[in-house]
Amino acid sequence: MRILGVESFILTDRRLLVRIGTDTDLVGWGEATLETWVGPVAAVVRQMSDYLVGQDPRRITAHWQVLTRGGFYRGGPVMSSAVSGIDQALWDLAGKRLGVPAHELLGGPVRSAVRLYAHANVDGRIGDLARARELAAEGYTMVKVAPTEPTRFVDTEATMRRLVDELEELRAAIGDGVDIAVDLHGRFSIPQSRRFLARTEHVGLAFVEEPLRPEHSAHIGELVRSTSTPIATGERLYSRVEFDPVLRAGIAFAQPDLSHAGGISEVMRIGALSEIFDVQLAPHCPLGLVAFAACIQVDAATPNAAVQETVIDFAALRDSDEHAYVRNREDWVPVDGYLPVPQGVGLGLDIDEQLVRERAIEVAPSLTLWWSDPRDGGYVEW
Repeated sequence: MRILGVESFILTDRRLLVRIGTDTDLVGWGEATLETWVGPVAAVVRQMSDYLVGQDPRRITAHWQVLTRGGFYRGGPVMSSAVSGIDQALWDLAGKRLGVPAHELLGGPVRSAVRLYAHANVDGRIGDLARARELAAEGYTMVKVAPTEPTRFVDTEATMRRLVDELEELRAAIGDGVDIAVDLHGRFSIPQSRRFLARTEHVGLAFVEEPLRPEHSAHIGELVRSTSTPIATGERLYSRVEFDPVLRAGIAFAQPDLSHAGGISEVMRIGALSEIFDVQLAPHCPLGLVAFAACIQVDAATPNAAVQETVIDFAALRDSDEHAYVRNREDWVPVDGYLPVPQGVGLGLDIDEQLVRERAIEVAPSLTLWWSDPRDGGYVEW
């Protein structure tokens, strides 16, 4: 088998699919989406295709090494996202060639279903009570929420009380049987995160995600030691090397993104490294069905995989126009908040290639930049 072509398809500013064609009738698909930066990633995929065309697609690790380490400059979200989509597509091809799900090639399933969590966010407060109740009624055992207002380096007591009050209301709305995770998106400073963690311990949060920006990862151990609340991070870390310090600092959940952190290959290695430090894997995935399917393959085969993020509206998935390029959407509907481990070959997706080509656009939408604080016009984190 030889690779005949590598293509990328921009569908939206949050959707970039990669197709690897071969000299057989088999095709592999991956998702290389880097949110709002899909144009640069598509350009990198095109450049990487010069190496891949003519190669044997079965040599996944060899190709991963060349694409990530073969040039003088390496790493970062754009290059890593391109490699991630290619890697997913190669694993998809490997499963299709052998007629098995990708997770069988990763050592086989260690669980029969994967626990999921969904978002219950709303503008103006830290959680949408109605959405959280709806998710709990659907069987989800974890929801994630996030503050949506700009936060000062050290904010007012009024802001702190509001955040605490809203989390207490959320806990009362869904009860103690559903876990609550809070995503701070790196918006808080070190002192503001420390205050938030101290003031919310009584709520019993499952984890607080990205309490610091990735460039401040060296300080995350200070927060770990200051609280009993588990700390999660990793959606903006792109390799084992970048995860090593935060694992040693004592985080509880590692959150690599399979579309940014080297695909299936590297996230499996990050999962294995995490296990050494008694850290659970909880892959980041605010993306589409292809990225989600890749995550599920890793979750199925990784002993310390705890829970899988998704933003997909599964209740409407069968009739979804957004994901219409996947024909077998009915295979991806969870039961009581758990997705049965899929048994389809490769990533388990039946992609409508014609529809992908019809919907592809040449130029990605304009980049949306982050906020300025309406109170003084200064920059604040997204």
